[in-house]
Amino acid sequence: MSEEARERVQRRPAAILVAGYSRLLPGEEADRFTGLRMVLTEVIEPQIAEFGGNIFKETAELVLADFHSVVDATRCAATLRDAVAKTNQTLPDERRIAMRIGINFGDIIVEDGDVFGDGVNIAARLEALAKPGSVYVSETVHNQVTDKVDFDFQDLGPQSLKNIAKPIGVYRMAGEMAELSEGLVAAAIVAAVPAFDDRRAIAVLPFANFSGDPEQEFFADGITEDIITMLAGWRAFPVIARASTFTYKGQTADIKKVGEELGVRYVVEGSVRKSGHRVRVTAQLIRADTYHHIMAERYDRDLTDLFDLQDEIVTTIAGAIQPELLKFERERIAERPPRSEDAYELYQRGVWHHYRQNKADNTEAQAYFRRALAIEPQYPQAAAALSIALSSAAILGWANDADDCYEDAHGLAQQAVTLDLRYPNGHFALGLACMWTSRSDRAIGAFEEAIRLNPSFAAAHVLLGQMYLYRGRPEETIRLAEKGIRLSPSDPRLYIWLPALAGAHYQLRHYPQAVEIGRRSWTLNRNWPAGLTYVVAGLGQMEKSGEAARALADLRGTDPNLDFARATLQRLYVDRAGIDHILDGLRKAGFE
Repeated sequence: MSEEARERVQRRPAAILVAGYSRLLPGEEADRFTGLRMVLTEVIEPQIAEFGGNIFKETAELVLADFHSVVDATRCAATLRDAVAKTNQTLPDERRIAMRIGINFGDIIVEDGDVFGDGVNIAARLEALAKPGSVYVSETVHNQVTDKVDFDFQDLGPQSLKNIAKPIGVYRMAGEMAELSEGLVAAAIVAAVPAFDDRRAIAVLPFANFSGDPEQEFFADGITEDIITMLAGWRAFPVIARASTFTYKGQTADIKKVGEELGVRYVVEGSVRKSGHRVRVTAQLIRADTYHHIMAERYDRDLTDLFDLQDEIVTTIAGAIQPELLKFERERIAERPPRSEDAYELYQRGVWHHYRQNKADNTEAQAYFRRALAIEPQYPQAAAALSIALSSAAILGWANDADDCYEDAHGLAQQAVTLDLRYPNGHFALGLACMWTSRSDRAIGAFEEAIRLNPSFAAAHVLLGQMYLYRGRPEETIRLAEKGIRLSPSDPRLYIWLPALAGAHYQLRHYPQAVEIGRRSWTLNRNWPAGLTYVVAGLGQMEKSGEAARALADLRGTDPNLDFARATLQRLYVDRAGIDHILDGLRKAGFE
């Protein structure tokens, strides 16, 4: 290692404190953000500085800090817990803050201002393990502070922590303030029934461990926690926090009662069963008030790398739940008569019309989204949905002025992103508008950000793949498009996604595959001719003149002189050779 690299990388012992803090119940987004921000700026940051700590990472609901003294870190944790407990005493149940703290002492690596290593990882896992309102410390910390602080500890025994090779001895900070802190949160969980204004709130119950192996408990809990995190990342529906749902752990829960107690319409439950080198995970999405099973899936996998397996299963389950839940919700609202000028209901009615994918319904969808925004201008979901509807109208030739439509879509997408930087569909809408306005680099960046915010975002994977198709990288397109389709194999937008695969196979000279996939898209929706273009060109390249002529006649039925197809190719493709290859296939099919 060079001298310069050594100066950038430092290894030293430190006490690491990880503090997670969140509202017990979601509430209004702006109110929730203000309350949590106050906890950060008025409690956490000043106290960490007071005890000599250094904050090296900070997110909306998590703070990581290092201390030279493990005693100072432990006293700081007790002070933070007590301050939040006193604040909770003044708040109504539904506004109380659930704080969990984990502390570890060990070697850390400091590089370019970032801090990482097992010392950090163990502290983070202790925070995730801790009950709301509590402080958990590692055995190493306990042994160093037990005679130097004026509070007691409860020995919780060895605990298996995610991504940590060996079990870690864990202790809970005890005492009167610990009981008060944890009691205030527990009471609020039981007493507070959230009002979601008839929205589609969802609770993910702890997955049951049916393995007969207590060591698999962490695997089941990890799946539950990661599904909660991933679904919450969509920001399209309220997701009940872990602090509330884990109160049902180890119980045989009555789903209807859970729905009433947590104020949710939908519940996810599941199980994990290990047998030899195989593991089976089940998941069900249930409407709580009627016990109607909307989705039930089973996943059988080989036990190889346990944590990679956990990530795969979580991504798959979350990817399956999201489209099923949203489809069920929009159909539920569409089937009942309009009740009032409610922004959420107007938005859902707009989504229902949008998915019907024809000109009249697109116009209806735009109208509903505009009405929702008129009632609630700070509504990122409606702004993003209107942007996507405008882009669709321009793409399919339903707009009087496509360029104006695309620019309006671009402006609305930017508005959605500004309103909520963490809303994945806002970034997706921006990527779509940029794709069609020759902002190629910006489109790729927006789709990548949507995927970063929600790894289960199937449509973003497919459209990112399309961007690589237009840049002459069809192999990358196939990888991304196939992943997106695996994430949501029954998606109502499948006809839009399949042309990306058809185009990639066409550019790779896999003409039979291009024709087969393109035909599947056309069969699914005859208002979307993109796949049919690759069918015609592929048949032309294969010299199947009769089939090519019939397919070309279908294509001319939607685009008589293929002016729209040619303009679309010019607008999207950066790779000129790709355009020439498609036009060559169309000419061979009989297009002059």
